[in-house]
Amino acid sequence: MTIPAGSTAPIRLSICIPTYNFGAFIAETLESIVPQLVEGVEVVILDGGSTDDTTAVVRGFQKRHPALRYHRRDEKGGIDRDMARTVDLARGEYCWLFSSDDLMKPDAVARMLEHIEGGFDVYLCGLTNCNDEMHPLKDHHILSVPSDATFDLALEADRRTYFEHAETTTAFFSFLGSVIFRKDRWDAVELDEGFVGSCWAHVARLFELMPTGLRVKYLATSYLLKRSDNDSFMDQGLIARYAISIDGYHRLARTFFGQDSWEALHIRRVVANEFQPRAMLYAKMVSRDASREDRLLLERLAGMVYADPSWRNRFSRALYLWTPVLLVKALATPVLALKRSLKLR
Repeated sequence: MTIPAGSTAPIRLSICIPTYNFGAFIAETLESIVPQLVEGVEVVILDGGSTDDTTAVVRGFQKRHPALRYHRRDEKGGIDRDMARTVDLARGEYCWLFSSDDLMKPDAVARMLEHIEGGFDVYLCGLTNCNDEMHPLKDHHILSVPSDATFDLALEADRRTYFEHAETTTAFFSFLGSVIFRKDRWDAVELDEGFVGSCWAHVARLFELMPTGLRVKYLATSYLLKRSDNDSFMDQGLIARYAISIDGYHRLARTFFGQDSWEALHIRRVVANEFQPRAMLYAKMVSRDASREDRLLLERLAGMVYADPSWRNRFSRALYLWTPVLLVKALATPVLALKRSLKLR
């Protein structure tokens, strides 16, 4: 649908896309979104100083789709600031953070417009993991509930149920393409400068809203296709990438709930679920050729992941410590899935 230029319809939904050097992918992303645009929906792209052809690609779409707004930073801002700035620029009642290399499924916008009539603070939608050619592999696990469900995370009973059913950190808002929220609730708290640079400032912002009420609706079906093996945060290597998630979520748990809280325990459980022994053993194999600092970092991360007392953690820790690296190498082929699942944008 072509939205008339100069439309004055109130904006119900802003699709917010932070990007950096994804010119090779963003056209396909926009092709999946712009045919779904209707009055009351806009696309806001914040370019964090790309040095590739992102600007030219997006400008081409703008000529055909006036509901697409493009803003460019002169210098790289980093994912935390770019996400925050993209939402600052949005005019919609709700904002849907979206990656600039993923694809929106057909009718996703129409379905989301229906959902936001319910007025929840956050909608958390399902997604499908794909290979590099965007062929679907399997739906991503978020919560161990079979259908749509609602929670008020300010209420201990609801929060406990939600945390107990969390399967991956996507349940705790890690994957930006899965999160849709009321802009006025987001704006009620400031960007936490202490989390800028962690990749999780958006999570800290949502966690900070919990005590005053954070009504979440979980949408169990998939609304988007997630591209695998295109992780923007792998530039420092696999072990450093693991540290972003492990250190980051352990810190979020301590900061917002306290180290000894049941909430923090469940967050750490979910992290351990994402970093099962096969993933840590693969990193152990990779670390054979890494620096001493990286090997020490991996040892620290493994200690963190399996620190909580449980038979599962004890077994996982022993398996990590005592499995020979040569055996790991022989079994390494099927363990690349975690690396593929870590992408944020």
